[in-house]
Amino acid sequence: MDLNTITEIARPRRRTDVAGWRSGDAWLAGGTWLFSEPQPKLARLIDLTGFGWQRIEITAHGLEIAATCTIAELDATTLPRNWAAAPLFNQCCRAFLASFKIWNMATVGGNICMSLPAGPMIALTAALDGLCTVWTPAGGERQVAVADFVTGPQRNALLPGELLRSIGLPASALMRRTAFRQISLTPLGRSAALLIGTRCPRSGGFAVTVTAATSRPIRLAFPAVPEPEVLRARIEAEIPGTLYYNDVHGAPAWRRHMTFHFAEEIRRELAEAS
Repeated sequence: MDLNTITEIARPRRRTDVAGWRSGDAWLAGGTWLFSEPQPKLARLIDLTGFGWQRIEITAHGLEIAATCTIAELDATTLPRNWAAAPLFNQCCRAFLASFKIWNMATVGGNICMSLPAGPMIALTAALDGLCTVWTPAGGERQVAVADFVTGPQRNALLPGELLRSIGLPASALMRRTAFRQISLTPLGRSAALLIGTRCPRSGGFAVTVTAATSRPIRLAFPAVPEPEVLRARIEAEIPGTLYYNDVHGAPAWRRHMTFHFAEEIRRELAEAS
């Protein structure tokens, strides 16, 4: 879609090239949402691609994903063989309601910053203890856990002029066993519930992350795989009825039912995997 209110496109090469943030500015990465509907309040786009960030960096400490990394690039990345969580990347990439054209343009950072309940990159990174590095307008940076970064539908922790630079996933989280469950009302529909379970091979620690069914990601951690009644009670206590999302892709009562159902399936799967 043409954005006929845009009067300037900035293409910085370095962080210092970014002029002062002003009302009507927007960061441009893949632009798959930005160009999908009118943006009458915008006047300037700041193109991030000129920064030339390394899209994926694998180190002994874990995985660093640039905000400009596309879904296609993430899906095609070959991860170390000892990272048991590796299959989760392909599962979450394929949870997108998107064509191959979107896959090659949409970015990991864009999906997280859109902060939609069904964002599969939110689910992936929140489940693996993701940590967002945020650039501030004054030239500094701060870090926010992905689970805390998204605060509601299209709401997040970014302040005006701040920019999501990257998402770091620690090696300890990438070595965990995982279990994935997702459902939509239609075969190719937007996720109505997407749950990810993880279990640490050393400590036995268990966690389940609930997304899509809820307005924001909810991560519930346990020192070991809990009994069914303990898991259910924890979900009931920490996910009140008002937190279940309500839109055309699923009613809150059904999303709540699927949350309990999938959480128990994940609990059994990871208990048996030990």
